[in-house]
Amino acid sequence: MASEPTTTPIGMRRPRRRRGRELSGLLEAQLPFDPVLAIAAIGLTICSVVAISGATNGDSAYVSRQIAYGVVGIGVATVVSRFDYARLQRYRWGLYGFMLASIVAVALFGSAVNGSTLSIDLKVFSFQASELGKVLVAVSGAAVLVERSRAVDEWGTTLRMLAFLGLPAAMVVTSDLGSGLVYAAVGAGLLLIGGAPGRHLAIIGTTALCGVIAVLGVLPAAGVDVLKPYQVARLTAFLHPNKHEHQVAGGIDPTYQLAQAKTAIGSGQKTGRGDEATQQKLGYLPENQTDFIFASVGERFGFMGAATILSLYALIMWRGLRILSTARDFFGAVLAAGILAMLLFEVLVNAGMNVGIMPITGIPLPLVSYGGSSVLSTYLAIGLLQAIYAQGRAAARRGPTVARPD
Repeated sequence: MASEPTTTPIGMRRPRRRRGRELSGLLEAQLPFDPVLAIAAIGLTICSVVAISGATNGDSAYVSRQIAYGVVGIGVATVVSRFDYARLQRYRWGLYGFMLASIVAVALFGSAVNGSTLSIDLKVFSFQASELGKVLVAVSGAAVLVERSRAVDEWGTTLRMLAFLGLPAAMVVTSDLGSGLVYAAVGAGLLLIGGAPGRHLAIIGTTALCGVIAVLGVLPAAGVDVLKPYQVARLTAFLHPNKHEHQVAGGIDPTYQLAQAKTAIGSGQKTGRGDEATQQKLGYLPENQTDFIFASVGERFGFMGAATILSLYALIMWRGLRILSTARDFFGAVLAAGILAMLLFEVLVNAGMNVGIMPITGIPLPLVSYGGSSVLSTYLAIGLLQAIYAQGRAAARRGPTVARPD
């Protein structure tokens, strides 16, 4: 006689998804930081070291420095995560003044790279004030917005924020257009989450669009040169990729850079070419350890490698949004929004310019591109997110909290 199949009563079945959520919640409760955010950031650093090793043909100088930047950056994030971020509101004007002073110092004493004055050589690494400024403008801007939170729907508040954020952006954009655009993205994130009325944002966006049209079309037609030659070359390469020479003012033509980046990504296909990645191995792909490291990853590790990096960024954005929604106060929520806007904009623009859907701007890929200033500044931002997370959880244990002042 055939035995009947045994079944487990529904009430006795173990809810696997529930067990997973309980385990995840228990892990988060025991740790003073967001483990997923930390793993994603460290994962990007590991990907960076592997990618730079391949892009530089195993040059130990580049690899060892990037490892050192990553280790120091993790230390910075750890220290900052234990800091009461709310105290930064008291020092908003000091941080703002330091940011402006560092931008001026780099403009006066910095070295020129590809036509733009970007950094001061500190021997250990080249200090880029614009990278640190991205984080400082988010901190100081969030503090100023909180100060005006009772009148956030008034034009006076919006105009004050525009002036506050516009000054450093204008100072940076003359020598580093990409960083100036990042500052604008940070400002947009602050205003959006800070509660600025939609009509204000619409008018600002329309005005900005008219300004871009004037800078790119009307003023040059009238004989007024607003953009520098290398900036014009990059824009022309994006708009008319087939109408350019291979040398611009003694440097590499952006059209050539873009063509080589697209060739590298296309040749990687699904799993990459590995050690046969000739675009980077033979030096055809310029700046393959910095601005075009995404193309380098695409050639060497293919779609899987590029998707892995983008997935890690998606994890950071997901956890960042969760941190924003559970922040203990209005300042924490607005600060998290500014940081997320910075990271999202940098990732979209860098990946976009590598595949040809964005003009070349020189914006690094956070935690992946080679460079001490970018890595340390990004880990500083990650540390602030961790501080907001930890203090938000602590406040939740004590009871309900009001995210925004009345």
